[in-house]
Amino acid sequence: MIAITEDWCGDAMMNTPILMRIAEAAGMEIRMILRDQNLELMDQYLTNGTARSIPIFIFIDKNGEERAVWGPRAARVQEFAMGLKAGLPPKEDPHFAKEQKRVIEKITQAYTKDRQLWKEVYDSLKNVLTTI
Repeated sequence: MIAITEDWCGDAMMNTPILMRIAEAAGMEIRMILRDQNLELMDQYLTNGTARSIPIFIFIDKNGEERAVWGPRAARVQEFAMGLKAGLPPKEDPHFAKEQKRVIEKITQAYTKDRQLWKEVYDSLKNVLTTI
């Protein structure tokens, strides 16, 4: 499988170690590539057709054919993050930057400590792999 990622990405920070554990147990080889150095590939997997959101995990068979794609977030993790972001003021608001930083800190803290979020990622990845 191919993982499109970057070391600065909070979602990659949480999702990639979970993927690596699954891959290790399954004997699956992982190739990590950096998003910003591989935009031609990244642009084939845009979120909502516009966003270069990562990580993106591309599962391929032994013939190099794409079998499944996962990312950038498990559905329930997306709901959690979007729920926090929903309370942000408009970007024009002078408090936006401060509030956005606070939301990112909350998301980061949850990604590093909330085992339920980890389980959501694990279950989501497992569900994708069972379709292959």
